[in-house]
Amino acid sequence: MTLLSREVLHASLQDPVLESIGFLNEIMGRYPDALSFAPGAPHPAPYEDLDTARYLDRFTAHAAESGLGPERAARLLYEYGPARGLINGIVADALRRDQGIDADPDALVITVGAQEAMFLVLRALIAAPEDVLAVSDPCFVGITSAASLLGAAVVPVPEDADGLDVDALAEACRAARRSGRRIRACYVAPDYANPGGTRMAAGRRPRLLELAEREDFLVLEDNAYGFTAPPGAELPALKALDGGRRVVHIGTFAKVCFPGARVGYVVADQSVRAAGGGSGAAAVPLAAELARLKTAVTVNTSPVCQALIAGMLLEHGGSLAELSRARSVLYRRNLAHLLRALDREGAAGLPEGVEWNRPGGGFFVRMRLPVPADARLLEASAAGYGVLWTPMAPFHPGGGGRRTLRLSCSYLEPEEIDEGVRRLGAFLREHARRPRAGAGAAAGAGGAS
Repeated sequence: MTLLSREVLHASLQDPVLESIGFLNEIMGRYPDALSFAPGAPHPAPYEDLDTARYLDRFTAHAAESGLGPERAARLLYEYGPARGLINGIVADALRRDQGIDADPDALVITVGAQEAMFLVLRALIAAPEDVLAVSDPCFVGITSAASLLGAAVVPVPEDADGLDVDALAEACRAARRSGRRIRACYVAPDYANPGGTRMAAGRRPRLLELAEREDFLVLEDNAYGFTAPPGAELPALKALDGGRRVVHIGTFAKVCFPGARVGYVVADQSVRAAGGGSGAAAVPLAAELARLKTAVTVNTSPVCQALIAGMLLEHGGSLAELSRARSVLYRRNLAHLLRALDREGAAGLPEGVEWNRPGGGFFVRMRLPVPADARLLEASAAGYGVLWTPMAPFHPGGGGRRTLRLSCSYLEPEEIDEGVRRLGAFLREHARRPRAGAGAAAGAGGAS
């Protein structure tokens, strides 16, 4: 039997992030009856009313009326289709109507979820060993995992209560230059980021774009959770502010439609001139280059899945906001319920040093502990108290987060949130007490973040 050593395989297979994700999946499998604040999955309730046949018919009728005719419109579902996508115009109209993002359909690529979009963008932009990706710290593990697969260097940039620290990013650009490298792109999730629920302040958004212009990098904007903002509290997407075409906007329909469709999109309207072409050479949008890369990865995004998403949009007047309205109410309800449950548990008494943030939207709450929130602690939580959560350390490429955990409220019902927080409180009272001075304190030192 052939036996391969992991050491001779790609280094990304030894990435600690992949190991931690595998462990989390394993422990969820071993404790299936535990109440889980771990997965950031969308709530299943909206799926009960999904009529996939109606949505497919809605799309094919729209395509037929647009000039294809019934036979050609129906055939769209059964063929490969273009790598850039079938529903670009419908998605572009929705982004223009709801988010003020004015992009030509040719500047979009419809992808197999947002994860493929991240992979394609990094493959296109990180072209040399000296090219570096800056990321918010903490950040979504999907972007750092994609960078790891591609062998791309990552520079973590801290965030505070107002989002990515723009001054720290400016210093990171200067430090990269001093070492002969260049920050080529910066990944941010400005609205209720996974994992920490942070939202970038309104005044910080134009500052980030000004820095991108000055330092000549692109901003990769991940917009998975912006739809959960309370009415009247919406902030403009970075792409809507992007007069200099510095932003590559990445989105997904997993949360506002359903994740099983695996449909995302990327808006990449930056101009690319042919290699060796002079100033008068014809340019194409970066999206066209991403579509070329896609032909070597997934070839095309499932036309049936694209049609389902387009049909859902058309059923809601072509509006993402209308489509996501009921879902955003559900997620705000769950988040408010989780925060109230935590407040009640805190009033009943929790160990000193247990604290949490209070995001205004999104799926996640971040909790700090006076002890390491590691695999051993998670095992004790699952085995003894029947409650699961996610350690935050894998989300910190800069090495922090060792005493922080993430609670996701998206997948649970209110009564499950109440019971889960009750179990969590009991667990914390027993296992999260600050070590006493002496040997115990020394053993727990070094992970304050």
